[in-house]
Amino acid sequence: MYSQTTRGITVTVQPVYLDDQSDPTENRYVWAYQVRIDNQGDITVQLLRRHWVITDALGRVQEVRGAGVVGEQPVLQPGQSFEYTSGTPLPTSSGIMVGSYEMEAETGEVFDIAVPAFSLDSPHETVRLN
Repeated sequence: MYSQTTRGITVTVQPVYLDDQSDPTENRYVWAYQVRIDNQGDITVQLLRRHWVITDALGRVQEVRGAGVVGEQPVLQPGQSFEYTSGTPLPTSSGIMVGSYEMEAETGEVFDIAVPAFSLDSPHETVRLN
């Protein structure tokens, strides 16, 4: 698991390689990643937007930006958490993802929180650092 805290909000990510959706002979490798967002701060926040930077083993970068996560813009009161699962394909057997969420506090302040960098590695390949 990978975890990072920004302004009292902890984001934890656990990637899982999906054998049944991957086809190495076609250079298609697929991962799911489960994300948990814990509001350990003292103000209510809403997740407005996401930003991902996905880099494959050859250094090719794809950026993804959009509203919310999995079609939702969750509101988290202090002590609440939100979990979701999403996924990403890569044309290589390993890669790395990192990102951020744009949050809005109940005061109207908008700020970014970090999503920790996490490694995407096929269990069928030799692990190498990305």
